[in-house]
Amino acid sequence: MSKTDQDAAIRVRQKTSDRVLVAAGFPVLGAGAGFLLKLLAHWASTWPWIPWKGPVDLIAKAPEPAATIGSLVLGALAGVAVVVLAERGYVTVTIERDRITTDRGDSTQSAPRAAVSGVFADRKRLVVLGAQGEELIAEYKNEGADLPSIERLAEAFRTHGYPWLPDGDPYQDTYRRWVADMPGLPPGGNVLFKARAEALKKSEEKEIGELRRELARLGLVVHDTGGRQWWRETGAPASP
Repeated sequence: MSKTDQDAAIRVRQKTSDRVLVAAGFPVLGAGAGFLLKLLAHWASTWPWIPWKGPVDLIAKAPEPAATIGSLVLGALAGVAVVVLAERGYVTVTIERDRITTDRGDSTQSAPRAAVSGVFADRKRLVVLGAQGEELIAEYKNEGADLPSIERLAEAFRTHGYPWLPDGDPYQDTYRRWVADMPGLPPGGNVLFKARAEALKKSEEKEIGELRRELARLGLVVHDTGGRQWWRETGAPASP
């Protein structure tokens, strides 16, 4: 490998073909769902009693071709909304000789190479570890992150000589399951875990991520399995 190859920045994100498929497919599926909803409303309006009879009758009695056109347009717009949300979740990883950066929506994370002790990824997360086990960069699926292919990430990090960890999280065996009011946590830790447990139940992606970062400031790393929170301590709290 030439020095030029090693110095060139590598950007990894979802394949263009996959993004195009999502961008084209969801509006079409949405339009189809809208048309199907119109047909179901016509059918349901013949029933002697149904919940929400007013809205159903309104849809069923709408004049044609406005009803069909409207159902198609509204369904397609719903599909476009899904595409916009998907685009905001795509994670772009930029790997340079001296720095790693991830971008997702309006969020950016960055870490200098000198601070990196290892990098790993699985279907649920991409993590860049520091020397004391802290997460310098963390992109989690349950926080809305849509990660690129693990194979492409591994190749890109290895190209620049970063310590890629093919076996995953080296601290996997040190995690403890959190239970309410458990001892051994820093002050405020249990409160944050309780709030995060509620956020997990409600699938509040933004809140889940913010509370994870609050726990990181206490020197705690948390990940989730089966809806339960597992944690470990680091050698030093993460930087704000």
